[in-house]
Amino acid sequence: MLKAPSLQHLNGHHFSLSGFWSGSEDVLNVVLLVAGVGLVAVQRLAELSYSRRNERRLRARGAVEWGEGHYPAMVAIHTFWLVSTLVEGLLRGPEIPVWWSLPLAAFLIIQPLRYWAILSLGANWNTRILVVPGGKLVQSGPYRYFPHPNYIVVAVEILTFPLIFGAWITAIVFSLLNAALLFVRIRTENRALKELAS
Repeated sequence: MLKAPSLQHLNGHHFSLSGFWSGSEDVLNVVLLVAGVGLVAVQRLAELSYSRRNERRLRARGAVEWGEGHYPAMVAIHTFWLVSTLVEGLLRGPEIPVWWSLPLAAFLIIQPLRYWAILSLGANWNTRILVVPGGKLVQSGPYRYFPHPNYIVVAVEILTFPLIFGAWITAIVFSLLNAALLFVRIRTENRALKELAS
């Protein structure tokens, strides 16, 4: 009985299919990865839109920007963090690690702190460091307990979100880049707030 040649030995060449996605579970994992990155991207774009509306109002009130020079670096880090999560997740294969629920739980638990900070700052919340002369420091909400709650959220997000999909290189590299950025940004913001307080 004749046997059809397998793909592995077609034309004398060896082909490996192990790296290709197979099965509904693999497809579902890819969909979850793309959907997760897409949802976080939508979240970021919505916050950026809100920030730009607040920026226009603050500048109309005479707001002065601090740290303008490092702002493009911050945008680049957040953009390439998402792209890197997607690319590394796809390259590593569709399998989600068995411990995916741990980083997912940390990512979700930290989200209320983000929106508590945004609501507490109200129209003063911004992705840029904008100080209105004669304005008052916000000392309500999470700012009553620590000065930079949103940066805690960002640090946790940048570490945990890629780990949900096994993208540990992205988690480590961008956590280090974010730490370097926050070192500069927090010092700049503290100087701005000190001037406002005085």
